[in-house]
Amino acid sequence: MASHIVGYPRMGPKRELKFALESFWDGKSSAEDLQKVAADLRSSIWKQMSDDGIKFIPSNTFSCYDQVLDTTAMLGAVPPRYGWNGGEIGFDVYFSMARGNASVPAMEMTKWFDTNYHYIVPELGPEVNFSYASHKAVIEYKEAKDLGVDTVPVLVGPVSYLLLSKPAKGVEKSFSLLSLIDKILPIYEEVVAELKAAGATWIQFDEPKLVMDLGAHELQAFTHAYSALEASLSGLNVLVETYFADVPAEAYKTLTALKGVTGFGFDLVRGSKTLDLIKGGFPSGKYLFAGVVDGRNIWANDLASSLSVLSALEGIVGKDKLVVSTSCSLLHTAVDLVNEPKLDKEIKSWLAFAAQKVVEVNALAKALCGQKDEAFFSENAAAQTSRKSSPRVTNEAVQQAAAALKGSDHRRSSNVSARLDAQQKKLNLPILPTTTIGSFPQTLELRRVRREYKAKKVSEEDYVEAIKKEINKVVKLQEELDIDVLVHGEPERNDMVEYFGEQLSGFAFTANGWVQSYGSRCVKPPIIYGDVSRPKAMTVFWSSLAQSMTKRPMKGMLTGPVTILNWSFVRNDQPRFETCYQIALAIKDEVEDLEKAGITVIQIDEAALREGLPLRKSEHGFYLNWAVHSFRITNCGVEDSTQENLPAEILVLIAIHTHMCYSHFNDIIHSIIDMDADVITIENSRSDEKLLSVFREGVKYGAGIGPGVYDIHSPRIPSEEEIADRVEKMLAVLETNILWVNPDCGLKTRKYAEVKPALSNMVAAAKRLRTKFASSH
Repeated sequence: MASHIVGYPRMGPKRELKFALESFWDGKSSAEDLQKVAADLRSSIWKQMSDDGIKFIPSNTFSCYDQVLDTTAMLGAVPPRYGWNGGEIGFDVYFSMARGNASVPAMEMTKWFDTNYHYIVPELGPEVNFSYASHKAVIEYKEAKDLGVDTVPVLVGPVSYLLLSKPAKGVEKSFSLLSLIDKILPIYEEVVAELKAAGATWIQFDEPKLVMDLGAHELQAFTHAYSALEASLSGLNVLVETYFADVPAEAYKTLTALKGVTGFGFDLVRGSKTLDLIKGGFPSGKYLFAGVVDGRNIWANDLASSLSVLSALEGIVGKDKLVVSTSCSLLHTAVDLVNEPKLDKEIKSWLAFAAQKVVEVNALAKALCGQKDEAFFSENAAAQTSRKSSPRVTNEAVQQAAAALKGSDHRRSSNVSARLDAQQKKLNLPILPTTTIGSFPQTLELRRVRREYKAKKVSEEDYVEAIKKEINKVVKLQEELDIDVLVHGEPERNDMVEYFGEQLSGFAFTANGWVQSYGSRCVKPPIIYGDVSRPKAMTVFWSSLAQSMTKRPMKGMLTGPVTILNWSFVRNDQPRFETCYQIALAIKDEVEDLEKAGITVIQIDEAALREGLPLRKSEHGFYLNWAVHSFRITNCGVEDSTQENLPAEILVLIAIHTHMCYSHFNDIIHSIIDMDADVITIENSRSDEKLLSVFREGVKYGAGIGPGVYDIHSPRIPSEEEIADRVEKMLAVLETNILWVNPDCGLKTRKYAEVKPALSNMVAAAKRLRTKFASSH
């Protein structure tokens, strides 16, 4: 009975690759040093899978940045601005494409399907001369072979590669990327020929685009590509792997009829509908790679349940043609539970990180061929039972409160124009009011104080004193700059989700549960294992303290329920929306406490609203409905006699500062308006005002809006003229009385030397325009 892993995390159990990359980029270590760390990580991964009994072990899923960028390098599709003159692509050109260099910007980065991983988007057009320019796939196959491990080389499939690309600058937007298919197939043929010569017997093409809504023309491209490759693939076993959702019926027909393909891989965790298609007919004599172990979450597999699914599939495809696999690459989960000595024992028994998932895959494969490890299975069953019945998971009061939400629509009692009048009377703001998005620079000193307090090396009094001093500094600075609505700078917060998760019940945290987001950047998602509630106020102490330091309005700063959900590992024993409503109720309690404490402006960040959007258009409506409803729950108070509705004069901002390209913003603008916030701030500076054209195209919007006037992700300091010019462009589309002036994101990652002049220019630009309007009206 065979077992297979789609792909594996690259960063290493203790983020070894991250530190090696950053050291190399900082010029502190050599290319050889980086190569050595990478080779050691690869060999330990292959050896581990081999020791765990996995038959189909992937190679070429390791990357020093991103697998799509690796494919771009393989195809020699380097944009001309990087000055590459042919030859094997080395780190210099490779990392310039990924990160930019002193003279040219990086290639665009965007989300990999609906995960929190980001890939580097290929820039293609009719002029690109493709050539075989990176032999990585072959080199790594041979490297594993020298270690005595025969692997399955993995390539991003040719059709998905083109569909994941964008037309390069200067190429018509309407250019058909698929028209390049016959130009890239010869390179794929060269790679396949070399792999065959090196001794490979299997090859895996990842074609995840097959789970998306595709038209007949796109499906035809798959048929064409694999027919064209058929001759060069002969003598090899070929696996076409799909993941992240079920495969639609038409795509399933196309996929299972592909020429020259030996096996098909499916995500049976997020794509359970595919099971019905397989039961309705699977090509005889072909292999089915059944992805039953979840590659995107951290829960232990329900082995008994997986085994029954596999047994049913065995009846359809035959014993010798069924391969047990992961639902997708394990890149999207944490690396190894072994590195979590402090994690609560009971919770730990419910979990499986990548290393444990490899063991689960093998245990299922052995069980199918009559070598069931009874002890392992019964231990697993016991953990499943304990998770179902644990009092830590279920909180009756929370369940009832969440159930009671279903009937109501949760809108604030007065409409937005009445609220804006009431708020203006109370706050008395000028036109074009200025504010920032929340965080101020986090200095090394500040990080040190937080770290020492966490390690109990600093007393609570000393910690509070240090944070208080920092808040005071930030308040004074904003007053000097003459900003209208202030923030406290968030010096007490490590991360916008972790900070709240640590104060809510139902959350657990890991020490080393890192997951790659892009390049060397990793995130450590909290684990939501049980019903969520808020034992006590989370931010009121700091917000009231900050408000007491100034007469100007001080914003309360909260992370919204949808973002907390989408940036966590979420429990899989109830629908996601149930968990989201529970988080919304906890945040609602906090909003009411802030209001009681005299905070008049409350900002709720929903940076990850779009991240949860399902892959298929048909499922968008349902998601956006509950996501928007969750946001409204946080700030509307409950309509009954015992609780006052949130007063009209309390200004609620929503910050949707997330990299959102225009088409995506367009998809969700109506949902954003439906959130019924008083002001929305959006990240706009990188999208060249394109986002605002949504409003030009007749979207009616009556509330306040603060499109970011400068990009905080760059150290560049924008001039007063440049900002004023930006704002004037905005005023061509938006009314003067609803426009706010703010940067496009928090300032946490910048230095004060950049922040002070940039904000000073921002305020000066707003004042210049106020004067101009006063004289013209």
